[in-house]
Amino acid sequence: MCPRVHAFARRWVAVAALFVLGVWYAGAAAQNPVEPAERQVERQAESKAGPRTAPQGEMDDPFLDTLERRTFQWFWDVTNPENGLVPDRWPDINFSSIAAIGFGLTAYGIGAERGYITREQARERTRTTLRFLWKAPQSDEPRDVTGYRGFFYHFLDMETGRRHETTELSSIDTALLMAGVLFAQSYFDRDEDAESEIRELADSLYRRVEWSWMQPRAPLVAMAWRPEKGMGEHDYNGYQEAMILYVLALGSPTHAISPDAWAARIRDYRWETYQGYDLVNYPPLFIHQYSHVWIDFRGIHDAYMRAKGIDYFENSRRATYAHRAYAVDNPSGFRDYGEDIWGLTACIGPAGATAKVDGTSIEFRRYWARGVSRDDVRDDGTIAPTAAGGSLAFAPEIALPALKAMASRYGNRLFRRYGFIDAFNPTFARAGIEAATGSVHPEGWFADDYLGIDQGPIVTMAENARSELVWDVMKKNQYIVQGLCRARFTGGWLEGKCR
Repeated sequence: MCPRVHAFARRWVAVAALFVLGVWYAGAAAQNPVEPAERQVERQAESKAGPRTAPQGEMDDPFLDTLERRTFQWFWDVTNPENGLVPDRWPDINFSSIAAIGFGLTAYGIGAERGYITREQARERTRTTLRFLWKAPQSDEPRDVTGYRGFFYHFLDMETGRRHETTELSSIDTALLMAGVLFAQSYFDRDEDAESEIRELADSLYRRVEWSWMQPRAPLVAMAWRPEKGMGEHDYNGYQEAMILYVLALGSPTHAISPDAWAARIRDYRWETYQGYDLVNYPPLFIHQYSHVWIDFRGIHDAYMRAKGIDYFENSRRATYAHRAYAVDNPSGFRDYGEDIWGLTACIGPAGATAKVDGTSIEFRRYWARGVSRDDVRDDGTIAPTAAGGSLAFAPEIALPALKAMASRYGNRLFRRYGFIDAFNPTFARAGIEAATGSVHPEGWFADDYLGIDQGPIVTMAENARSELVWDVMKKNQYIVQGLCRARFTGGWLEGKCR
């Protein structure tokens, strides 16, 4: 998923207030020493006893509240209020991302619960969005359409909602959009005309998606289709961000895929030990985060995780710890890496060029799915705060200190009116080459843009860590429950719900 963007902005915020907060946060940011290898093994054993819960005081932290509010405000301010389309990135204006719309639809309920906006404001923004998506044209024509067979094109024009250039009809991005649509369906549950309309629109949008059509090599689901070329050559197979895609496709009452699809996709999992942790490996942290925004995987197991003795939540927690341990080891000697400066995932980068830094040749990238696993290291010194932010619900004891440390250390270059800008690279300051995007300072390179699909995990997982709101809302959704049951998940909160 490669983003870009569009929008409208509003005013906000005070650098002076950030400076005061930064000084206060700095003391707390350095309190988490890295665990020795033997303690890491002990922690893995402990985790089998059940899911961890963060101390309530930690989740009431004023910095976390500031971060969540600022990140929410990005969705509220830069979205087109006329049609609900959320930009892929901002302030660099290009187009809307349908995945970012899904995160936005989820953020509006969070904003209402937190008092950032009223329920009425959240309801009207949501209804505007769903009305537009339902009425937007769908056909197999290559132009002047928004989607086909219930799926939506990855990128849409911010004003008209029509397909951007030759972007693909995307199965995973449609799934992330539909996750937000179903959140709206279950969140707006009052017996009022406006909320009834939201529920009906959400139901219609979800039922319209022909998941089974996107299976040229069944039982797997293909990544993309284009009117110019037909089905793409690749399927979602193995451990990728597509757990949410398969759950939604399995749960459909109209175009469900076969239950054997789940068993087919997990055959290529890579269970390996990395940084002292046994887990299903995949390099970027967003792979371990996206599906967890909407589904509470604590205590529920499919056949694969039952055999391993953990759940997907614990797998993501281990991935988070492994990423931090890699930063502490810092095998490539990147500047500033350490126990509180870490986090690799898909994000913007400084340049597409190779340069020597302190005698070492580094291939810098622009947008890239950065990450680490046992046999796959994708790192050019670029850190994305969303990597730690999207893991707040898994490991708040290390994610929150990291976010505080980054805000304190880099100040307004990194932590701005809408929270964290997308990425930064301290090493690039010594590269001696021109940045393709963003700006370079003595502290390093800093992006100028915020990305919708990176802002989304921060605001949603911050709220799941604090109140479990998104998880609790989605547990009420019949389609999510049905999808998990058809994937043969059992245990935990699913007990008694599968028939």
